[in-house]
Amino acid sequence: MYENIIFFSLFLVLVMGVLLLDLLVIGRKSHEVHFREAAIWSGVWICLAFGFALLLRFFAEHFHGIENFDKLAFITRKYSPFLKLDPSSFENSLEIYRKDSAINFISGYLIEWSLSVDNLFVIMAILAAFSVRKSDYKRILFFGIIGAVVMRFIFIFAGAALIYRFEWVLYVFGAYLIYVGVRMYLNRNRETRIEPQNHPVVKFLSRRFKVYPRYVDDRFFIRKSGVVYITPLFIVLMIIEFTDVIFASDSIPAIFAVTRDPYIVFFSNIFAILGLRSLFFLLVRVVEKFHLLKIGVAILLCYVGIKLMLHEWLDPIGFRPIYSLYIIITVLIGSILLSMIIPGKQSHIEP
Repeated sequence: MYENIIFFSLFLVLVMGVLLLDLLVIGRKSHEVHFREAAIWSGVWICLAFGFALLLRFFAEHFHGIENFDKLAFITRKYSPFLKLDPSSFENSLEIYRKDSAINFISGYLIEWSLSVDNLFVIMAILAAFSVRKSDYKRILFFGIIGAVVMRFIFIFAGAALIYRFEWVLYVFGAYLIYVGVRMYLNRNRETRIEPQNHPVVKFLSRRFKVYPRYVDDRFFIRKSGVVYITPLFIVLMIIEFTDVIFASDSIPAIFAVTRDPYIVFFSNIFAILGLRSLFFLLVRVVEKFHLLKIGVAILLCYVGIKLMLHEWLDPIGFRPIYSLYIIITVLIGSILLSMIIPGKQSHIEP
């Protein structure tokens, strides 16, 4: 139990340290993030993610304080009920568990990454609709990520507890993901439009707070004549947080199709989200070239939905986690390569 808390705490300290280093030291002044800076930070987060996969590959047992075969068997029954261990050898069983954990983490990371790339269209539409300055993108995405980390923590561990208590919830998740995947495919060519005055978050905040009529540098609040106002930048932040809740309803059930371990689900989610901010600046001018990625994401959602619906039949017959990883990589690479080969329709969203 204490090992869980120690590893989890160290992870959060590392994440917050890197984020604060980027915001307060390296990028303490509001500025437009250019391609080179975005590429460097994207590389940093990708390397950290795969470094974490290596940590799982060799030390995964420490995340649950596994010290003997009985504890290992208990954890696998709880989170990986169809994983076949070697009762005659604790070391061999640990090796199986470590490989399974690392593969599940990478699979979950790639699923969340693909969904995050697709969600860039919505974030771009929000920033464009509210005429946010490019120099403020970095700050607003930073606080948006902090909120996303907190919300994902709550959703993931609540979802894991729900699945552990009511396994039939997996079928509900599966059906929902198939529905979302089909809807995404059917709406793949629909342009994303945001109408600021009609957005429910704008209406909600406008009724309950005093809203300042214009942006004030990069501030979320301003005091005038003893009255505290929220600025339009704060409203944009709340809309991005609200949008992330909607994103989470797709991505979290999708990763539970890969593994039920809440720690692996959380870590894979968070690493992908942390890279999203840098990825935004890296892909903001080229994301339209990946016009078939939305179809790829729709296929992945349908795949993980079907896998959830059929998990009681697929897992016992030897459908290994590595097969899911192969399918995810094939769909992602295939949709990107085909996007480069087949020209697509230009979008009207401006970064």
